[in-house]
Amino acid sequence: MDRRDSVAGVVLAAGTSSRMGRNKLLVEVAGQSVLRRAVVTAVEAGLDPVVVVLGHESERARAELDGLRCEVVLNTGYQEGIHSSLRTGIAAVPERCEAAVVLLADMPLVEARMIRTLVQRHGAERPPLVVSDYEGVDAPPILYDRRLFGELRTLEGEGCGKRVVKRHSAEAVRIRWPARALTDLDRPEDIERVRAELGAAR
Repeated sequence: MDRRDSVAGVVLAAGTSSRMGRNKLLVEVAGQSVLRRAVVTAVEAGLDPVVVVLGHESERARAELDGLRCEVVLNTGYQEGIHSSLRTGIAAVPERCEAAVVLLADMPLVEARMIRTLVQRHGAERPPLVVSDYEGVDAPPILYDRRLFGELRTLEGEGCGKRVVKRHSAEAVRIRWPARALTDLDRPEDIERVRAELGAAR
């Protein structure tokens, strides 16, 4: 991919995991931490650069990324919510990137091929948005064209990314994925379900 029109990855990994009771990004699934798995997936998909937004327990999280081709940015206001991490991540995307794929670190069933499909559709059609549609539910990974970066950086409050998606919904390309891939990690039972899904030993 030409470096002047590459697509960045923005991995949101700053939250406190309040419902989990421990830092879910450091939990191991299929032989690696949830955080490392997410960043490896983004790198394998060819995103360049991969920007990882850290906040809660940032030093422990940073240690999980040792040796990976990624750039860490710190969201000091992570307690404000995920929208603050989205703004921080988008602001760190270099000028050479024509778009960015936003990923949540706690979605371990997202695969590199899914991300590559979003990038390919953007390259072919140049829509402002390429959205993952999990049987009727819009969720990450979502590709935002650079044309939308200004909106993402200035919107305030929870759900700002969703508001941008809704505003440009008519122009968006949607890629359908099975609902099972939407699994995120909010509660302890989610971990066991994901481990079983990935065929990991309990």
